[in-house]
Amino acid sequence: MKNTATITSQIVDKVGVISFYNPASNSFPSLQLKQLTDKITELSKNDSITTIILKSEGTGAFCAGASFDELLSIKNTSEGTQFFSGFASVINAMRKSTKIFIGRIHGKAVGGGVGLAAACDYCFATDAAAIKLSELAIGIGPFVIEPAVSRKIGKTAFTEMSLAAHEWKSASWAHTNGLYSELYETTERMDTELYDFAKRISQYNPNALLEMKKIFWEGTSHWNELLLERAEISGKLVLSDFTIKALNQFKKQK
Repeated sequence: MKNTATITSQIVDKVGVISFYNPASNSFPSLQLKQLTDKITELSKNDSITTIILKSEGTGAFCAGASFDELLSIKNTSEGTQFFSGFASVINAMRKSTKIFIGRIHGKAVGGGVGLAAACDYCFATDAAAIKLSELAIGIGPFVIEPAVSRKIGKTAFTEMSLAAHEWKSASWAHTNGLYSELYETTERMDTELYDFAKRISQYNPNALLEMKKIFWEGTSHWNELLLERAEISGKLVLSDFTIKALNQFKKQK
């Protein structure tokens, strides 16, 4: 597998595909979050497609969330807010896009990775796609992604996940609670069903899909401001002694 972080896109059978990769378990530094936001915005302006598949590369984790190296490099609240605003920008770009987003979740998702899955309109996953919100364990919280996650699984399940910060929830749990729409034993079977589904969706009336997208995201017009406010909370907490110590301990364990 390559050693360079990438964001790529292509159009296959009138379906857009956005792929991201980072050698550090598909975690996100701020530059790559901006690149992902830009790619989503770019494809969202393409009138030849109505559907976008969001996926990551490799056979390991789908997404390990924020880059711990970059979290440790944050020196002030402004830098912290700017970093967490990267996740806010990605979620808002998906929310405001006229396209239907289909998530391909092949492996474990942590923190921001759970947020990405939640921001998709429909998710295919494998039995290996366990999820965890580990933020409280490192002294911050899943503030930015909470609206997207709670929208999908409800506040009760979100509370359970966020407080059990060291606990993996199974893919079956994620499916039962509404994060994953469909669940498969193998990646091969998942991909077959996913691409068939995406091609079917791409043939629907674009205007009907646009109106449905509006309905899916009703009541979220305030998220531009809300997610920025949440990013500010995380930006302050990441500078705490608790968080710096926890991040350094985690790095030593790796």
